[in-house]
Amino acid sequence: MTGAQTAAQAMVAATARLRAAGVADPARDARLLLAHAARIEASRVTLIAPDELSAEISERYEQLVSLRAIRVPVSHLLGEREFYGRRFKVSRDVLDPRPETETLIEVALSEPFDRVLDLGVGSGCILVTLLAERPSATGLGVDVSEGACLQAGANAVMHRVQERADIAGSDWFDAVEGRFDLIVSNPPYIARDEMDGLSEEVREHEPRLALTDEGDGLGAYRRIAAGAPDFLMPGGRIVVEIGPMQAQQVSALFDATGLSDIRVVQDLDGRDRVVVARMPG
Repeated sequence: MTGAQTAAQAMVAATARLRAAGVADPARDARLLLAHAARIEASRVTLIAPDELSAEISERYEQLVSLRAIRVPVSHLLGEREFYGRRFKVSRDVLDPRPETETLIEVALSEPFDRVLDLGVGSGCILVTLLAERPSATGLGVDVSEGACLQAGANAVMHRVQERADIAGSDWFDAVEGRFDLIVSNPPYIARDEMDGLSEEVREHEPRLALTDEGDGLGAYRRIAAGAPDFLMPGGRIVVEIGPMQAQQVSALFDATGLSDIRVVQDLDGRDRVVVARMPG
């Protein structure tokens, strides 16, 4: 790529390079990265296609494409990811917000709540979204990662819910006080022996702590199930994301600690994605 190229030529070259590197959707990524390099909305890339790229934009684009070719996620290169209609700042300290997690949001929003606890808050995408959608609610997000807490706090400020969102360092319930009518979590649920099967983007660039419990993938659910009854109000709900094959085991863990009305919700692809339970009233 050189400054003499038009935007269209640069995108064609970048697409070919990313395809050769094994990137799953090279044309889309080439477009997004060019928009970022040119500091314009992706929808406007077509408008600059005939224009010659400046040396500055061309150099920036070259660097972005080079990083994407070695599988640095697009979201990390852009510094953000869209989730439930909002943009969230992301980094190597947090798990990328994923579309399937929107199933958890839909379930959480299906009933009223006033006070929500997000266990393993990460980027803050779940807590911030819930508070943005329910302007009367308040919440607490906890995470063992200091970097994640900082990222969640920044996203709370960006979406103007910081006055209603507390972010704290905590190993699950260890530093949590009080009771909540909604507990949510997207915990690490990938078993250690499944890690090698993940894409390079996920395995090499997302925080391992947010992906796996270094065991059978159910360790976090055991902690959550054991603690939830002490922090849920009577009638309160707990909503957790799960791996597609974990519904039966997680449901059994919740049942064993006295939670009731346990059900499994599928995502848009028809896979088991969320387990919901209630604290008996």
